Amino acid sequence: MAYRLQSSTSTSVARSDAPRREHLMADLTDRFGTMVFSEDVMKKWLPKDVYKKLAATIEEGQPLDLDVANAVAHAMKEWAIAHGATHYAHWFQPLSGITSEKHDSFLEPNHDGTAITKFSGKALIKGEPDASSFPNGGLRATFEARGYTAWDATSPAFIKDDVLCIPTAFCSYTGEALDKKTPLLRSMTALDEQAKRVLALFGKHPKRVVPSVGDEQEYFLIKKDAYRKRRDLVICGRTLFGAAPCKGQELEEHYFGAIRPTVSAYMKDLDNELWALGIPAKTKHNEVAPCQHELAPVYSELNEAVDNNLLMMEKMKLIASRHDLVCLLHEKPFEGINGSGKHNNWSLGTADENLLDPGDTPLENLQFVVFLTAVIEAVDKYQDLLRASVASCGNDHRLGANEAPPAIMSIFLGDQLTEVVEMLMDGETSVHATTDTLTFGTVLLPNLEQDNTDRNRTSPFAFTGNKFEFRAVGSEANVSDANLVLDCAVAQALRDFADALEGTPEADFQEAALAYCAEHLREHRRILFSGDGYSEAWEKEAESRGLCNFRTAADALPAFVAEKNLALFQELGVLSEAEAVCRYEVKLEKYNKLMNIEATTMIREARRTYRPVITAYATKVAKGLEAIRAAGAEAAMQCEQNTLNKLCNGITDINEAIKALDAVHVKAESMADGQEQANCYAHEVAPAMADLRAAVDAMEEIVAADYWPVPTYDDVLFYV
Repeated sequence: MAYRLQSSTSTSVARSDAPRREHLMADLTDRFGTMVFSEDVMKKWLPKDVYKKLAATIEEGQPLDLDVANAVAHAMKEWAIAHGATHYAHWFQPLSGITSEKHDSFLEPNHDGTAITKFSGKALIKGEPDASSFPNGGLRATFEARGYTAWDATSPAFIKDDVLCIPTAFCSYTGEALDKKTPLLRSMTALDEQAKRVLALFGKHPKRVVPSVGDEQEYFLIKKDAYRKRRDLVICGRTLFGAAPCKGQELEEHYFGAIRPTVSAYMKDLDNELWALGIPAKTKHNEVAPCQHELAPVYSELNEAVDNNLLMMEKMKLIASRHDLVCLLHEKPFEGINGSGKHNNWSLGTADENLLDPGDTPLENLQFVVFLTAVIEAVDKYQDLLRASVASCGNDHRLGANEAPPAIMSIFLGDQLTEVVEMLMDGETSVHATTDTLTFGTVLLPNLEQDNTDRNRTSPFAFTGNKFEFRAVGSEANVSDANLVLDCAVAQALRDFADALEGTPEADFQEAALAYCAEHLREHRRILFSGDGYSEAWEKEAESRGLCNFRTAADALPAFVAEKNLALFQELGVLSEAEAVCRYEVKLEKYNKLMNIEATTMIREARRTYRPVITAYATKVAKGLEAIRAAGAEAAMQCEQNTLNKLCNGITDINEAIKALDAVHVKAESMADGQEQANCYAHEVAPAMADLRAAVDAMEEIVAADYWPVPTYDDVLFYV
């Protein structure tokens, strides 16, 4: 390419743009967190003594007295009103998996017809939503309505739609956790306690050990007009019918491709709102499937990361409507192409170090080896519980295909760390794992330092440099569930290490720690796998290793109430038996309800939308054949006769499939036991739904385009 020298005029224009670029850069950083009552805002709006006491509550868990709460509430109110807020709300995460809020005005009327603004420390600390109107798994009867929300000071308040939203926990009148946040915070406490015990053996005494998470959020964007014409998408969030498009993702041209202007405008709008809310949206790109995209934030502490992800999903949906788009977060909106996950990147660290950073020589980094061993042990011992934590109606369609990991839990470490682990198991401790350098064979390109692990898209749990990527989490999920289980499992493994090694003489500690790690790595080596997770060979090998393979949510969910898993939660003080059973019941009930909705929608659509159109088209073809034959041209119409035969046979197949699905659906609905009902939906209703879909989809390729009643995959996935 030839380059033309700039004229003096163009140079002066470029120079005059420099202040503008600096202004834009300043504006970019200035608007980050403008709608968040952050640490920086607290320092400006709170008296110094109040800020110190609040900081002690956030960082050290010290109790917050009412005088401090009143001062914080007043400052929050004044700041929020200055930014346009008129109401406040306790923002919490019931067991439905989404967020809830009830808005109360800051206004307090006076008797003289005037009004003041008021927000007390009591209102900040405690709210009283109806505990019986949210999913509770039998913990609360309908008449037992009282529940409480309690301020979570560790996650900052924020302004959304002119409402000051205060992150809170949610519990019943008798104190049981009815939300996702409370047990997550308990799991973080348990992990902090046990990790600090282990670090004390290395002579380190950090204030806190905190899990950090970065959730890569995948999603689809489609035109609103196409969405409205697909009742299955509107009601179920996924297409229950739809033949494969003429072109899918086989050309691999969408991944990291140029972002179309319609989507780019949406992404810019989304970035601006997320940044204002203090959500560090960092990376955005096209994903593999047509219409699929990804947004990844910078890591943050687990509790805040969960809150941020829930806010992100809410904003993704709301902002899409402004751009004449619809954001689909279902794990598998379209059959035969990539589904959407939420790759949960989990790490553990103190204020000074990442505890999962192997360093240049991981074999000589004993501390890393101890924490790595704990994670490997945790995933193996609680593989069933980890699988259950990501189980959902939507994820059943995603796991095991199109770059989603299989339902079998395993850990991918990469070649170098696998070599390190094998050396440890074999008792070798003198070999260094080195980092290689990649060269491109030309001096025009730089040499690159190779990462210590490759990437394996078929692994549900992969080490990726200084963290683990739990790829099995579904795009629509509240990531509290997966991280709660991960925190608990690792906390128990660290506790066992500390119990075994505390009191060991300092001179013997290294040898004893290595021996402990070697023994436990050998015990749990079955969970390590570096190959193709999609292959039939792996499925057979996994079975021979004794690994779990729960293909459906119905198969996986009972792990929540398995004896060893109930014991894990109770021993660490994270969930009581009643709270754990409650979560199992809620997840089971949601699965059954969603399957019922899908089966009902499918039967109704097949009867009322698809079958009449196919019949009408068959009638048209038959009349055309009759007319042409009457004109004496029968010999030329064999192709049309074949088409008519296929249409008639297809209608018969559809009628039989509707009848079969209806029968097993009625059977499932009649079952009183939730687990039996889930088993019926998973293993009888779902296959019958697949048969009906196949029968209808076969007709889509025969019926004329102007007859087909809904937008096809070609229409939905390829737009400008």
